[in-house]
Amino acid sequence: MTAEIAAEVLYRHADFLALNKPAGASMHSEDGPGWVVSISQALGEPVWPVHRLDRATSGLVLLARHRDAAAALGELFAGRRIDKSYLGISARRPAKKMGLVAGDMVRSRDGNWRLTRGQQTPALTSFVSAAAGEGRRVIWLKPWTGRTHQLRVAMKAVGAPLLGDLRYGGAPARRLALHAWTLSFLWQGETVHCLAPLPTDDVAWTHPVLLAQAQQWLALQQAPDAKPDWTRPAGALLARVGMEDDTWQ
Repeated sequence: MTAEIAAEVLYRHADFLALNKPAGASMHSEDGPGWVVSISQALGEPVWPVHRLDRATSGLVLLARHRDAAAALGELFAGRRIDKSYLGISARRPAKKMGLVAGDMVRSRDGNWRLTRGQQTPALTSFVSAAAGEGRRVIWLKPWTGRTHQLRVAMKAVGAPLLGDLRYGGAPARRLALHAWTLSFLWQGETVHCLAPLPTDDVAWTHPVLLAQAQQWLALQQAPDAKPDWTRPAGALLARVGMEDDTWQ
């Protein structure tokens, strides 16, 4: 196993691995072996992806180490029993400091997705923003649902498209500023917490103001009796996407 692959393995369990996927790595085999195949070859064992990140997004990915684990983890994701959070960076200040972005998503003629006012099967995203240095904003995102480009479209909807997201109106950057940061879930009676280190491949991620803010949010998330002050969707919205009020506490 190469040192590069070893650095990407963040958490080892007999049933699964948590890895830090680099931005630009495709999970699928397209023009050659994809990232998942490369991981499997480097580890010398089969692995099963149970969810996915877009090529441009970096951060946490779970890979099952056997078929039974893949089925069980897949059920957790399908039942929205895995708590996920992301960090993003925008060159613009969102319309409000924190809130809930809710609406149906439809594909436009140009192939991009857009948010509508419909609430039949809404995409649900909670967010909090703060200063990130040099006029930028860091956005802490919690997706309650898992739609294609959901977080990118949500940020566009509140007037703060992500850095590097030219597709949805973001300012130019070396990479898409979206990082799958944390995962938490119950596994065999124990709570598993996974954390991906912040990227270092763009100066926007290494600014001291952003790093200090991320540490504050992380402490809030990890405090035994404290929970982030997410703007929680109403029960009726949760029901429309197949969730109960106690799905995530």
